[in-house]
Amino acid sequence: MFTNNKYFTKEKLNKWAVYAIVIAIFWMKMYFIQGSIFTLGVENANEAAILAFNPLSSIFLLFGLGILLAGRKGLLVTYIIGSILLYVNVLFYREYNDFITVPMLGQVANLAGLGGSITNILSVADILLFVDVFAAIFLLFYLKSSRFPRFMPKRREGAIMAVIAIPLFLVNLAWAETERTDLLERAFDRNMLVKYIGVINYHVYDVVLQGQTEMKKTFADSNELVPALNYLNEKKTEPNSEMTGVAEGKNVILLSLESTQTFVVDNEVNGEELTPYFNDLKEEGAYFSNFYHQVKQGRTSDSEFILDNSMYGLNRGAAFFTHSSNEYEATPEILGENGYTTSNMHANDKTFWNRNVMYDSLGYDEFYGKQDYDVTEEKSYGWGYLDEYFFEESLDKMEEMEQPFYNKMITLTNHHPFTLPEDKKYIDEGDTSSGTLNRFFQTIRYQDEALKQFVEEFKQSDLYDDTVLVIYGDHFGISENHQEAMGEYLDKDINDYEQFQLQRVPLLMIGEGIEPQESDTVGGQIDLRPTLMNMLGVEDDNPIQFGHDLFSEDRREMMITRDGDFANEDYVGVKDACYDRETGEEVDSEACEPLFAEAEEELQMSDSIVYGDLLRYLDETELIEEEESDQDEE
Repeated sequence: MFTNNKYFTKEKLNKWAVYAIVIAIFWMKMYFIQGSIFTLGVENANEAAILAFNPLSSIFLLFGLGILLAGRKGLLVTYIIGSILLYVNVLFYREYNDFITVPMLGQVANLAGLGGSITNILSVADILLFVDVFAAIFLLFYLKSSRFPRFMPKRREGAIMAVIAIPLFLVNLAWAETERTDLLERAFDRNMLVKYIGVINYHVYDVVLQGQTEMKKTFADSNELVPALNYLNEKKTEPNSEMTGVAEGKNVILLSLESTQTFVVDNEVNGEELTPYFNDLKEEGAYFSNFYHQVKQGRTSDSEFILDNSMYGLNRGAAFFTHSSNEYEATPEILGENGYTTSNMHANDKTFWNRNVMYDSLGYDEFYGKQDYDVTEEKSYGWGYLDEYFFEESLDKMEEMEQPFYNKMITLTNHHPFTLPEDKKYIDEGDTSSGTLNRFFQTIRYQDEALKQFVEEFKQSDLYDDTVLVIYGDHFGISENHQEAMGEYLDKDINDYEQFQLQRVPLLMIGEGIEPQESDTVGGQIDLRPTLMNMLGVEDDNPIQFGHDLFSEDRREMMITRDGDFANEDYVGVKDACYDRETGEEVDSEACEPLFAEAEEELQMSDSIVYGDLLRYLDETELIEEEESDQDEE
C-alpha cells in the first residue's frame, strides 16, 4: 500500500531493512560482549533488560555519524571502528578487569613493552568477534538483487539516525536511574557505567569527562587549594615522637616488588613455602599485615606517585602521563633540599610509563634505566632483565653513590603472564583452574630467591648499617577475573569482602631504630611518605599530604581505595556494602555510610589538586594565610 508514496517506496523500505539488519548484527555483538565477556554483575531482570537496550543509542549515533560524513563507506568505517573499540576493551578487560579511558590511549607507548602479556590474553576464538564485519561488508557493498537494489544511503538518513540516538539515550539513562540514581556522577565505577549505558556510550561520556578535566587546569586558581588545606588540617594527626629521627641521615632503599600480594606470605603450594626467605626476614623489622595498595589504571606508576606525594593516583589514566608537567613537592625534591642524592632504578625503557619525564617533575637526580644495565638475552626473560641480575647490578651502583641517598628499585620478573625459564622454576606450578595463578606461584618463589640473594649481599656491604630498607608490594598480581581459582587455592568463597582483602600487599621496614614487630594497623601506600619523613627527621613543609604516620598511635586508621571503598579498624566498605573487618560478616550498611562519604570527599580533594595543578599555588596560598594571621595579631 506504500508503493505510490515517495517516502515508502519498496526501494526505501528495502534500504531501511538493510539498515535494520546491520544494526541488529552489531547489537548482537555488543550484547554478547557486554553480557558474556564482561563481568558486569547483572542482578535482576530490570538490569538485564537495560543491558540489552543500552547498545541501541550508541549504534544509532555511531552509524548515523558515519553515513552523515561519508555515506556507505562511512557506515562501514564506523562499523569497523566500533568493532575494534569493542575488541580493545575485551583485551584490556581480560588483563585489568577494567575499561580503557581517554588518558590510557596516550599510553600506547607502553604496548611495546607488554610482549608476552598481550599474546597471553589473545584467543583464537576472538576471530569470531569479527565475522560480523564480513557480513556487514556483504550487505553494504555486494548484496544486489531485484529485491535489494544497490545499497546507497543518503546523508540525511545518517542525520536522522544520529538524532534518533538522543531520545534513545535519554530513555536509557532514565531507565538506568531507576536502578542507580545520579549514575553519571559515579565516573569512578566504570563497570557500573558500562552495565547501564553500554561500552560505547561510556567512551563518549569519558571524552566529555576528559574535556572537563582539561578545563579544570586552565581555569584553576589559588582559591581552590583552600578547601583541601582546611580539610587536611582537620584530619591531621601527630607522628610517633619516639620514631622521629630514628633514621636521621640514613640512606633509604625502597624496594618495589612487582605484583606481590600479602596472601603469598606464610603460605604454601604443593607443600612448599612460596616466600620462605621473606617469611623469616619479616621477623627482623616492622612488618605491616594490613597494608593495602591503592592503585588504579596506572598500576606501578600509581604506586610510585602515591608513595612520593602522599596523594591519590587518578581514577582515569595515570598521573605519570596525564599530569607529568604539574608542579609537585614530592619526597625526592624535599630530601634533595636536605642533602640527599635521589634516584630510581628500573631495568626497563626509560619512556615506559613516561618515567623519564615524570621523574624530573618529582625531583629525582638520576634514573637508571635499561640502558644502564648489562641486559642481555641470556639474563632476560618475559618482561626483561631477571630480578637476580637487576639486584646484583643495582647494589653495585648504590655502593658508588654519594650518601645519604634515597633510591627506589622496581623489579620486573613477577609480572603477568608470570613465565620463567625452566632452570628458574624452583617449585612446581599450582593445580588451580587458572594457568595465570598457577604460574604466579612460580614467579613469586623466584622473586623470593632473588630477594634473598640481594638482602644477604646487602647485609655484607658497607651500606647496611647506614640504611633503612623498605620492601613493599606495588599492586595486585591476580585480578578478580581469577576469583574461582583463588577460592580453590585458599579454600574459601571469594566474595567482595575477600576480594578486597586480597588487595593487601606486604610492607616491611628494616633498619637501626626500627624494632622488630608485626603491626595490624590498617594503612596504605599513601602513608609511606609521612612515615619515612618522620623516621628520617626531615621537616616536611608540604601540607598537601593525605597519609598518616604508620607508627603513630593517634593516626587516623583509614585506608581508601581509588574506587571509593575503604577499610578502617572496625569496618570494610565495598560497593556500598559494609563488613565487619575482623569476621568479614556483612553488617548494617548505615555503619559505613559516613565513611563512604568521607572516602568520596577525600578522593575529590586529591583529584582537584592534581587536575587543577594546584600545588603551583601552594606558596602563594601559604603567604595569604600568613598575611591574614599577621593582620589578626595587629
